[in-house]
Amino acid sequence: MLGLILGAALCWAGLWFYGNQPMRGDARQAGADTKEKAVEAKDYVEQKADSLNLSTTNIKAELAREGAIVRRKTADAGDVIADTAADARITAMIKGKLVADASLSALSISVSTTDGLVTMSGAASSPENIQKAVQLAWNTDGVHGVVSTIQVKD
Repeated sequence: MLGLILGAALCWAGLWFYGNQPMRGDARQAGADTKEKAVEAKDYVEQKADSLNLSTTNIKAELAREGAIVRRKTADAGDVIADTAADARITAMIKGKLVADASLSALSISVSTTDGLVTMSGAASSPENIQKAVQLAWNTDGVHGVVSTIQVKD
Protein backbone atom coordinates (compact mmCIF):
# COMPACT_ATOMS: atom_id res chain seq x y z
CA MET A 1 0.00 0.00 0.00
CA LEU A 2 2.82 2.39 0.89
CA GLY A 3 4.54 1.57 -2.41
CA LEU A 4 1.36 2.38 -4.34
CA ILE A 5 1.01 5.78 -2.61
CA LEU A 6 4.72 6.52 -3.13
CA GLY A 7 4.48 5.51 -6.79
CA ALA A 8 1.42 7.68 -7.34
CA ALA A 9 3.15 10.64 -5.69
CA LEU A 10 6.24 10.20 -7.90
CA CYS A 11 4.07 9.98 -11.03
CA TRP A 12 2.21 13.13 -10.05
CA ALA A 13 5.48 14.98 -9.33
CA GLY A 14 6.93 13.88 -12.68
CA LEU A 15 3.82 14.96 -14.61
CA TRP A 16 3.80 18.30 -12.82
CA PHE A 17 7.51 18.91 -13.46
CA TYR A 18 7.45 17.99 -17.15
CA GLY A 19 4.10 19.64 -17.69
CA ASN A 20 5.57 22.98 -16.61
CA GLN A 21 8.67 22.83 -18.81
CA PRO A 22 7.23 24.88 -21.73
CA MET A 23 6.09 27.52 -19.28
CA ARG A 24 9.60 27.78 -17.86
CA GLY A 25 10.94 28.28 -21.37
CA ASP A 26 8.29 30.96 -21.99
CA ALA A 27 9.29 32.68 -18.77
CA ARG A 28 12.93 32.66 -19.81
CA GLN A 29 11.98 34.13 -23.20
CA ALA A 30 9.84 36.78 -21.53
CA GLY A 31 12.75 37.66 -19.25
CA ALA A 32 15.10 37.95 -22.23
CA ASP A 33 12.56 40.10 -24.10
CA THR A 34 12.13 42.35 -21.07
CA LYS A 35 15.87 42.76 -20.70
CA GLU A 36 16.20 43.61 -24.41
CA LYS A 37 13.42 46.22 -24.20
CA ALA A 38 15.00 47.73 -21.07
CA VAL A 39 18.32 48.11 -22.90
CA GLU A 40 16.52 49.72 -25.86
CA ALA A 41 14.71 52.13 -23.52
CA LYS A 42 17.98 53.03 -21.77
CA ASP A 43 19.65 53.70 -25.12
CA TYR A 44 16.71 55.88 -26.22
CA VAL A 45 16.83 57.95 -23.02
CA GLU A 46 20.60 58.40 -23.33
CA GLN A 47 20.23 59.43 -26.98
CA LYS A 48 17.50 61.93 -26.04
CA ALA A 49 19.62 63.35 -23.21
CA ASP A 50 22.56 63.72 -25.58
CA SER A 51 20.41 65.47 -28.19
CA LEU A 52 19.17 67.93 -25.56
CA ASN A 53 22.68 68.38 -24.17
CA LEU A 54 21.45 67.33 -20.72
CA SER A 55 24.43 65.51 -19.28
CA THR A 56 24.91 66.08 -15.55
CA THR A 57 28.16 67.93 -16.28
CA ASN A 58 26.36 70.30 -18.68
CA ILE A 59 23.53 70.81 -16.18
CA LYS A 60 25.96 71.76 -13.41
CA ALA A 61 27.90 74.10 -15.71
CA GLU A 62 24.77 75.74 -17.13
CA LEU A 63 23.26 76.24 -13.67
CA ALA A 64 26.51 77.80 -12.46
CA ARG A 65 26.83 80.01 -15.54
CA GLU A 66 23.21 80.97 -16.28
CA GLY A 67 21.25 79.97 -13.18
CA ALA A 68 18.73 78.21 -15.44
CA ILE A 69 18.42 75.47 -18.03
CA VAL A 70 16.67 76.57 -21.22
CA ARG A 71 15.74 74.35 -24.18
CA ARG A 72 13.43 75.38 -27.02
CA LYS A 73 11.78 73.46 -29.83
CA THR A 74 11.58 75.10 -33.20
CA ALA A 75 8.01 75.79 -34.26
CA ASP A 76 6.05 77.84 -36.73
CA ALA A 77 4.40 80.93 -35.33
CA GLY A 78 1.01 79.37 -36.11
CA ASP A 79 1.82 76.35 -33.94
CA VAL A 80 2.35 78.32 -30.73
CA ILE A 81 -0.26 77.49 -28.11
CA ALA A 82 -2.12 80.58 -26.97
CA ASP A 83 -5.06 78.88 -25.29
CA THR A 84 -5.05 79.09 -21.50
CA ALA A 85 -6.83 75.74 -21.22
CA ALA A 86 -4.08 74.08 -23.26
CA ASP A 87 -1.43 75.62 -20.99
CA ALA A 88 -3.28 74.33 -17.93
CA ARG A 89 -3.47 70.86 -19.53
CA ILE A 90 0.28 70.88 -20.21
CA THR A 91 1.03 71.95 -16.64
CA ALA A 92 -1.26 69.24 -15.26
CA MET A 93 0.33 66.57 -17.47
CA ILE A 94 3.84 67.53 -16.32
CA LYS A 95 2.81 67.63 -12.65
CA GLY A 96 1.26 64.18 -13.11
CA LYS A 97 4.53 62.88 -14.56
CA LEU A 98 6.44 64.36 -11.61
CA VAL A 99 4.06 62.69 -9.16
CA ALA A 100 4.48 59.35 -10.97
CA ASP A 101 8.29 59.46 -10.73
CA ALA A 102 9.36 58.37 -7.25
CA SER A 103 12.74 60.09 -7.49
CA LEU A 104 11.19 63.52 -8.15
CA SER A 105 9.13 65.53 -5.70
CA ALA A 106 6.15 67.21 -7.29
CA LEU A 107 5.85 69.32 -4.14
CA SER A 108 9.41 70.65 -4.50
CA ILE A 109 9.12 71.52 -8.19
CA SER A 110 6.83 74.28 -9.40
CA VAL A 111 5.56 74.15 -12.99
CA SER A 112 3.85 76.85 -15.01
CA THR A 113 3.11 77.10 -18.73
CA THR A 114 2.59 80.14 -20.94
CA ASP A 115 2.01 79.73 -24.69
CA GLY A 116 3.67 76.29 -24.60
CA LEU A 117 6.75 77.53 -22.74
CA VAL A 118 7.16 75.55 -19.51
CA THR A 119 8.91 77.18 -16.56
CA MET A 120 10.11 74.90 -13.78
CA SER A 121 11.56 76.04 -10.46
CA GLY A 122 12.28 74.61 -7.06
CA ALA A 123 14.70 71.99 -5.78
CA ALA A 124 15.83 68.50 -6.75
CA SER A 125 18.15 66.10 -4.98
CA SER A 126 20.67 65.77 -7.85
CA PRO A 127 21.55 66.99 -11.34
CA GLU A 128 20.25 63.65 -12.63
CA ASN A 129 16.83 64.48 -11.19
CA ILE A 130 16.92 67.92 -12.80
CA GLN A 131 17.68 66.14 -16.07
CA LYS A 132 14.67 63.83 -15.54
CA ALA A 133 12.36 66.75 -14.76
CA VAL A 134 13.43 68.70 -17.85
CA GLN A 135 13.06 65.60 -20.04
CA LEU A 136 9.59 64.87 -18.62
CA ALA A 137 8.52 68.40 -19.51
CA TRP A 138 10.24 68.33 -22.89
CA ASN A 139 8.50 65.09 -23.90
CA THR A 140 5.01 66.44 -23.18
CA ASP A 141 2.73 67.22 -26.12
CA GLY A 142 2.28 70.93 -26.72
CA VAL A 143 5.54 71.99 -25.07
CA HIS A 144 7.62 74.35 -27.25
CA GLY A 145 10.28 75.23 -24.73
CA VAL A 146 11.48 74.50 -21.21
CA VAL A 147 13.10 76.92 -18.77
CA SER A 148 14.36 75.35 -15.56
CA THR A 149 15.68 77.18 -12.54
CA ILE A 150 15.54 74.00 -10.46
CA GLN A 151 18.49 73.95 -8.09
CA VAL A 152 20.23 71.01 -6.45
CA LYS A 153 19.36 71.04 -2.77
CA ASP A 154 22.11 70.11 -0.34
